[in-house]
Amino acid sequence: MRSAEVVRNTLETQITVAINLDGTGVSQFSTGLGFLDHMLDQIARHGMMDISVNAKGDLHIDAHHTVEDIGITLGQAFTKAIGDKKGIRRYGHAYVPLDEALSRVVLDISGRPGLEFGCVFTRASIGEFDVDLIHEFFQGFVNHANVTLHIDNLKGHNAHHQAETIFKAFGRALRVAVELDSRMAGIMPSTKGSL
Repeated sequence: MRSAEVVRNTLETQITVAINLDGTGVSQFSTGLGFLDHMLDQIARHGMMDISVNAKGDLHIDAHHTVEDIGITLGQAFTKAIGDKKGIRRYGHAYVPLDEALSRVVLDISGRPGLEFGCVFTRASIGEFDVDLIHEFFQGFVNHANVTLHIDNLKGHNAHHQAETIFKAFGRALRVAVELDSRMAGIMPSTKGSL
């Protein structure tokens, strides 16, 4: 099983993340941020990964440190779990609709962190959740998972739907990219010989 657990403790947050890339979509979240828990559940369920996140952060200030650090810790756990990357499909993409909203996510488990985030949310917050933090979550993830990630919300006027399609598409694209390809068994999916 490709799985890992990472603990991150700072003066701002205390976070434990566990991930199993070959799971069944089982999840457990306790972040203090209900909307984030809902979005993380989309990654687990649509990515068919078992993910556990327990976080305590300085939410009395705001949610920024907690959300960013969860992205960082999830990225670190992903890096440990994916291992040497031999035999994986490497690339993944997905389009996901939800009513009027449509998002596209394309990613490359490249060994090079990069984020292109194309979403203009129609509201500044979803409930009490600041939509700017969605970008911060993914930035933290790519910086530590060493993946190239392109996110585009193509349509949508309901901010909740915009966000949900992004997280669902991310889960589905990640599922494809980490999948083991029987035709590539034991082979590094790169002409360089490393990722």
